[in-house]
Amino acid sequence: MIKVMVVYDEDPLYAGRLAEYVNQKETFPFQAMAFSDLEKLKAYGRDHEIAILLVGERVREEAKEIKAGLKMLLCDGEFVSQEEASVYKFQSGDCILQEVMACYCTVPPEPGLALMGKRALIMGIYSPIGRCGKTSFSLTLAHMLGKSQGVLFISLEEYSGFSKLVCGGYEQDLSDVFYLYRQGDFNWLKLKSLILSHGNVDYIPPAAYGEDLDQAQPEEIAGLLKQIGTESGYERIVVDMGHMGKGSLELFAACDVVYMPVLDDPVSTAKLEDFETYLKEAGHKGMEEKIQKLHLPEIKTGIRRGGYMEQLLWSEMGDYVRKLLEGGY
Repeated sequence: MIKVMVVYDEDPLYAGRLAEYVNQKETFPFQAMAFSDLEKLKAYGRDHEIAILLVGERVREEAKEIKAGLKMLLCDGEFVSQEEASVYKFQSGDCILQEVMACYCTVPPEPGLALMGKRALIMGIYSPIGRCGKTSFSLTLAHMLGKSQGVLFISLEEYSGFSKLVCGGYEQDLSDVFYLYRQGDFNWLKLKSLILSHGNVDYIPPAAYGEDLDQAQPEEIAGLLKQIGTESGYERIVVDMGHMGKGSLELFAACDVVYMPVLDDPVSTAKLEDFETYLKEAGHKGMEEKIQKLHLPEIKTGIRRGGYMEQLLWSEMGDYVRKLLEGGY
C-alpha cells in the first residue's frame, strides 16, 4: 500500500512545489499531496490514511483535528518549535525530507515500506594500484547513471576528500550507518534520514574517521551493501572501494560487477600480477568474471576544486564514461 505524505499550507504554491519535489524522488517511500483548502483536506482525510502531515505554522490550529501517523509543523522562522515535531520550511527539499525521515523512522517501520523486488545492481570500483583515477571515475559513473536511474553512491575510502570536493560538512555519515547495522537497528527508512543528494546522485556521507572503516569487518560491509541493495529501491549502487586488503574479496562477492582501473607502468603491472596471483590462490575463480579492467584517460583539462563534479562530467573522464555506458569500450 502506498503511504501518503500531505503538505497543508496557506501558500498553495509552496505546498504544491514541495509535494512535486517529493514525488520526483523515485526512492522516497511516500506519495505527496498538496492542500491549501481545509475542507478538501478533511474530505480526503475521512477516506484515506495519512502517514505524514506537514502543516504550515499559520494553519496549525485548524488542522488539529486531521488524523495522521506523524504531524510536523512547517515553521516560518529559523527557530523551530521545541514542543512538537517541526522543521524549518524555507530550506532545501533534501534537508526537509532528511529531517522528516529522521523523525518518522523513530517509529518501527512497517514491512511493506521496503521496496522489495527492485534489488539494486551493485557496482564496485577497486584497484590494487594507486593514483589511477579510481575515485574520479567512480563519481563520474554515479552521476552519469543518475541521469536516468536511481543511484546511491558510497565511498569506502579512508580519506575520500568528498566533503571538500562535493558536499561540504555533514552531521552524520557512514559510521552512523555501521553503528545501526551492528546494533541490529538498521532499516532503510533510517538510512533515508542520513542520505544527502548532489545533482542526480544520492550519497551516504563518507566516514569522517578512517579507524571506523578499519573496525568494520569486510563481511559486515558486504552484508550492509546487500541489505541496502535489496530494501532501498535504488537501481544502482556505486561503491568506491578503499584498500581493504584481503577483505576486498568479501566486497567483490557482494558486487554484480567490479570495475578495476589499471596502469601499464612496471610497478603497476607488478602490483596487478600480485593481486591476480592472490585471487587464484584464494580459490575465488568465479570472482575474475566480475572484474572489468579499465585504462582510464588522463584528465588534461584543468579542473579546479570549485565545481569539481560539474567540470569532471565534461572532461576526458566524462567522455570516457559516456562511451563505456554506451558500450563503446
